[in-house]
Amino acid sequence: MILATTENIAGKKIVKTLGLVKGNTIRARHVGRDFVAALRGMIGGEISEYTKLIAESREQCIDRMTTQAEALGANAITMIRFGTSEMMKGAAELLSYGTAVIVKDE
Repeated sequence: MILATTENIAGKKIVKTLGLVKGNTIRARHVGRDFVAALRGMIGGEISEYTKLIAESREQCIDRMTTQAEALGANAITMIRFGTSEMMKGAAELLSYGTAVIVKDE
């Protein structure tokens, strides 16, 4: 599966557009991570606990979006985007979406 944030893929031609595909997850913060993050927030620096959490969430969204595209028969997804929204205090949704397509070599 080819994943691209662009409309086109170099060396490939889109022969069929299959439609919108998406993947999402909703994650809640962890009390232990929040404590460490608060301490790190006071002294400065990267809050690696949250960096890891968002990276895991992003990969899960991509996996779900890719599974949906494969079910449609796609071999690529173009125009991939990410969005986030707060669902409730301490929980956020991460969404990935793009266009499932079939591409062939030019």
